[in-house]
Order: sequence, then C-alpha cells, then structure tokens
Amino acid sequence: MNSIARLIEKKSSQLLSIYFTSGFPKLDDTTKIIQELSSSGVDFIEVGLPYSDPLADGPTIQNSSQKALKNGINLDIVFDQLLEIKETNTTPLVLMGYLNQLLKYGEDKFCQKLVDCGIDTVIIPDLPMIEYENHYQELFNKYGINNVFLITPLTSEERIRKIDSFTKSFIYMVASSSITGAKGEISQEQINYFERIKSMELQSKRIIGFGISDKATFSKACEYGNGAIIGSAFIKHLEKQGVEKISEFVNSVLDKKTPVKKILK
Repeated sequence: MNSIARLIEKKSSQLLSIYFTSGFPKLDDTTKIIQELSSSGVDFIEVGLPYSDPLADGPTIQNSSQKALKNGINLDIVFDQLLEIKETNTTPLVLMGYLNQLLKYGEDKFCQKLVDCGIDTVIIPDLPMIEYENHYQELFNKYGINNVFLITPLTSEERIRKIDSFTKSFIYMVASSSITGAKGEISQEQINYFERIKSMELQSKRIIGFGISDKATFSKACEYGNGAIIGSAFIKHLEKQGVEKISEFVNSVLDKKTPVKKILK
C-alpha cells in the first residue's frame, strides 16, 4: 500500500493538500516549505517540478515556475532537496511534473530517484492513458510508484471507470475544465459535476483541485470529495508573506487559531 493510500485509510475525509513549486520563492526554500506545511497540519503535500511549458498550470503557478527556473532549479537539485528532508519529514509527498521531464531525465533514473527520496506517488497530467497501459504501468509497478489520474467535467464515464480501475490512491478531480487558479466561489455547474461523479459510486477516493483557495471553497469541495488541493492561492500567499507565514494560511483554511504542530522524527 502506498503512502497516500495509507493516509486515506486512516483519514478519509477533510483531507487538505497544498501544492507548491520547488525552488520558489528562493532556490533553497523547498525543504523549509515542506517543514512548515507538515508542522501546520497539512495531510499531504504536492511538490511541483518547475517546467517551461506547463499544460495545466495557470498564470500564478506558471510565474512561480519561471522564477524557480531563473533561480537555477533543476531536477537534480529538487531530488537532492527531497533527499535532504527524507529522514525528518512525516507528511506524504506527491511529485507533480510533466512527461517530457521524465523522458529527458531518463525513465529509470527518474523512478529510482523517487524511490531514494521516499516518494511513491506522482501526478503527470499529460501522460496519455494508452502510454500508461502500454508502458508506464509496468515501469511504475517495477519501482512501486503510483500514478494519479485526473478527471474533468468533460471526461467520459467510460474513461472515468477505467481510471477508477487503475487507481491505487485517489482520483484527482479537476473542478473545472480550465487551468489552475483561484476562481472565487464554487458554481452550481461545478456542484452538478461533483454530484454526478459522486453518484457514480467509484471505488476510489476523490480529491478536488483547481479553484480551491480558502476555507469556504475547501469546505464545499469536501462535501463532494474526500479532500481538496490548494495551489495558486498558496503560491500567492507565499510570494507576499514568505515562508514564515505558511501556518497562517493553513490555519485560515482549516479554521484553526493556532498551528497544529506535528511531532517530527
């Protein structure tokens, strides 16, 4: 059982995940951000690999990726940072990147680095299903890596059922058909979509992302899924307030007045 599946087995609702871009705002902030998010009570953390040509990222995350790349971040540095924090971090990490990054780095080398860093779950939004079935499923199984698939309001029921059969942790339920970024309140159209997916009675847990930005949208998303991921809103907070104020953001989402400090190894 992978780390996210074990987490969900213990806590199956109100799961909060935070996305951040590695190497942003500063090159060496990656480990600090993970430490602060972990000690603030986040359930799992999505570590973004900066990429020059992102498929799903909105302006805020694109901007953070560009700044991280200017800072000099690359995959070797990211893996070194994740390895550095491996022994003290107790919060499951999910690595989010793009297929070209994996290919350029080397498939087996990439997978082995994940294993070395203690990461067993990835999100690769542009990985075609047929490529997963024909090649990457076997490759990932070889290294004990779990791939998270995304669904959107436009995803067919047939594809959703297929994704459900492949899923070993959770399905990433994209709240809209657009790119990432805070959208304000959750619309009735989105709620209809959430209810439709909920009525399918899938075997997999569902984590909702894209447009989740605060306590209100997080709470609403949790009514229809097992939790939610916040990205762009956190990146904005991080850029304005810095690493030192991370707990304030998390507490505002979880409606806590004081930080929830986890016991680290």
